[in-house]
Amino acid sequence: MLDLVQLRSFVMVAQTKSFTLAAERLKLGQSTVSQHLQRLERGLGRRLVDRDTHLVRLTVDGEALLPHARQLLALERQAAAQFDADAPRGPFRFGISEDLVSGQLPGLLEDFIADYPSVDLQLSVALSKTLAEMQDRGELDLVMAKRRIGEQRGDAILREPLVWLASDPEAVLAKPALPLIVFPPPSLTRLLLMEALERNGTPWRIVCSCQSLSGLTAAARAGMGVLVQPRSLAPAGLREIVPPALPALEDVEFVLVTSRSADHATVTAFSRKVRDRFGKGFALRHETS
Repeated sequence: MLDLVQLRSFVMVAQTKSFTLAAERLKLGQSTVSQHLQRLERGLGRRLVDRDTHLVRLTVDGEALLPHARQLLALERQAAAQFDADAPRGPFRFGISEDLVSGQLPGLLEDFIADYPSVDLQLSVALSKTLAEMQDRGELDLVMAKRRIGEQRGDAILREPLVWLASDPEAVLAKPALPLIVFPPPSLTRLLLMEALERNGTPWRIVCSCQSLSGLTAAARAGMGVLVQPRSLAPAGLREIVPPALPALEDVEFVLVTSRSADHATVTAFSRKVRDRFGKGFALRHETS
């Protein structure tokens, strides 16, 4: 018989790749989480996790168990929600910045849909300022986006440095005008990088403007120019260009912004999912965008 408490610890370790982080998010002692894993392994007669001082990763048997463990835990939560009169339900309109659509977003949405089947989740992806305008018009209940340091809109989750990225930094830096790969206005990232270049007196030209991060990434990987992204979101295959080769960029903050008319129970449940997933850091690096 599989123990749901043990499975919960196993899934959190798999998600965070850390016994320490898993214990923090489950509000348990690290030794308790370790005991849960050991008992689960003994009960199954299989080793589920390889761990050393630097790395925690699932074994082949651990990878095989993970989807079943998630499904069992989701069924437990769904059963509890079925008899909870205050459980989230009804339409929920969520907007997210284009920067954040890869990484852990698919898993976040999958978990939320599985846990709250009575919620009708509606997703919008756009630039941060566009999402803010949609929310002001009453079109979105919750927005996850970027803001400039010092702005007050939203509840900050974490602060991230913006960095310059290119597939071949030496080649793009050798050009007489820096070739830029950017989102169109009203992109905050575009605004901050251009302000930095103007302050520094660096000549530039736009070689690619695209609404889609995947399109910008493709152009950067092809060597067309430089792309600016939060460091934790830097696509694979690109190298960071550090000052003084190019001017330092401002940090940005990722925030959750709730509409006054939004259902409190639904927003609270989704916000909890975000914080459980990302904790003190996003770990959002994506390899295929």
